[in-house]
Amino acid sequence: MGLGTLDLIIIGAFFLLTIFIGLITAKKAGKGFNEYFLSGRNMPWWLLGISMVATTFSADTPNLVADIVRKNGVSGNWVWWAFLLTGMLTVFVYAKLWRRSGISTDLEFYELRYGGKGAAFLRAFRAVYLGIIFNILILASVLLAGIKISSSMLGLGPVETVVIVSIITLIYTVLGGLRSVIITDLFQFAIALTGSVLAAIYILGLPEIGGLNALLERPELEGKLNLLPDFSDKEAWIALLIIPLAVQWWAVWYPGAEPGGGGYIAQRMLSAKNESHAGRAALLFNIAHYGIRPWPWILIALASLIIFPDLDALRTAFPDVPESVINDDMAYPAMLTYLPAGLLGLVLASLIAALMSTLSTHLNWGASYAVHDFYQRFIRPEASEKELVAMGRIFTLVIMVVAALFALTLENALEVFNLILLIGAGTGLLFILRWFWWRINAASEIAAMLISFVVALLLYKILPDNFTYWSELEGHYRLLLGIGITTAGWILVTFLTPPEKDEILVNFIQKVRPHLFGFKKVLQRNDISAEDYPSSDFSKELTAMFAGVFMVYAALFGTGFWIYGQIMEGLIATAVFLLTAVIIYRLRLKVF
Repeated sequence: MGLGTLDLIIIGAFFLLTIFIGLITAKKAGKGFNEYFLSGRNMPWWLLGISMVATTFSADTPNLVADIVRKNGVSGNWVWWAFLLTGMLTVFVYAKLWRRSGISTDLEFYELRYGGKGAAFLRAFRAVYLGIIFNILILASVLLAGIKISSSMLGLGPVETVVIVSIITLIYTVLGGLRSVIITDLFQFAIALTGSVLAAIYILGLPEIGGLNALLERPELEGKLNLLPDFSDKEAWIALLIIPLAVQWWAVWYPGAEPGGGGYIAQRMLSAKNESHAGRAALLFNIAHYGIRPWPWILIALASLIIFPDLDALRTAFPDVPESVINDDMAYPAMLTYLPAGLLGLVLASLIAALMSTLSTHLNWGASYAVHDFYQRFIRPEASEKELVAMGRIFTLVIMVVAALFALTLENALEVFNLILLIGAGTGLLFILRWFWWRINAASEIAAMLISFVVALLLYKILPDNFTYWSELEGHYRLLLGIGITTAGWILVTFLTPPEKDEILVNFIQKVRPHLFGFKKVLQRNDISAEDYPSSDFSKELTAMFAGVFMVYAALFGTGFWIYGQIMEGLIATAVFLLTAVIIYRLRLKVF
């Protein structure tokens, strides 16, 4: 499909803007580690919140949503909607703790909370494992989305796509560091959101669709429109609702939805002006991520079931696309080929923006681990600030190149999503409790990390490849099994190994001032009064958390009700949204 002159102008202008931002921020970013990886710790909440949501507004996210909707209907999105609970827990409980800690990366937390060789091992290993290996997996899955978009919309091959996107992203990320990434995210989010909304409006107006009302009445969508799974289908509601809401949100680690915060979300919070800005940034992120963005993607995914009802329809429409790329997650970019000149350029620029935003964040985040938590900590403690910046740029380049090569071997975004869920299964509870329970130690974290990886390898690869029973076992049961084994394993190790030394725990209490209900024995042994290290009101934080959950779900489902023409339900959801928003506003001085 060819692009018109206007389309090329729009895309070219976007590329020039991103490169320009990288150039103007390069000088300041080069001053040292804090400037390059933390933007000088002086970022406002609104800019950080938009940056967080822009990062998760990845080009592979609408593809993933299309895959989910086509396979499991709208209610299938509960597999990621459930993560709102851990997001709100981070907003009102953990954001202030991260910012208060004063650390430079979330991996530095290990040597603040734990001591000795175990803490050092954790920091070094996870710097390599998360910052490089695991990060490459994420980057490759994002690039896979770019490959599918370019193959269906531009006719570009996988190698061409990867090379072009990688070079443009590297220019502004390597030059400007996190400041460049965050500022670019602001423009990229605006373009991405505008593009997705306009694309949905245009596609609904296609003659094949006939408008929103006609789409909702199509028999092909029977059972696909429900916001909740069919409760007469036991497997559906267990897999799509019960497990995500009852277990997954607190038990599974997933990038961008880490229980207790972490990763690039923690990086943004550590870059905030103060604790209040950290919490408000996380709140804005969760509102936009779950409450604002999903419906344009969902509507386009539903429309795709009319125009491309199955994979054969996609194959017929795109005969030159490699068979390995043909899957349900290709339906989203396939629908965008119907857009007219001008709008096509804007939407394509929005997808490129989403793609590059995620890539740049993961590159900078991964490089920060490699530099701060591995290179500086274990190889060159005496490294100068300029040397650290130089190494950050080198690691950024290396991670991008390896991820680009790996992307050429992947086939499906949902497979990557499920694999990542399984690898992180069972570790979430530890990440929540380690801030509040003195008994958790470095051995607990090492056990959780190793057990979850081995269990994921067994349940996702070794057993299914060798035994029919395991190959036929539904993914949600594998997830539950992984959670159970990993959680039991790290709890057992916790009680079989000695706790951290009191001096480590007391220092943690003094610096972070966490809620002390899980540190009472430490306080008693060291004759410390809890009043000496006051923390915020935990009951008000939990109240705000659940108010936030209801507020965002009300926004999400209220939008759906209005789209579906369900007036009464829409009014009720709107009322719930307003009520819970008022509750949070009145609690703001107590929880931020």
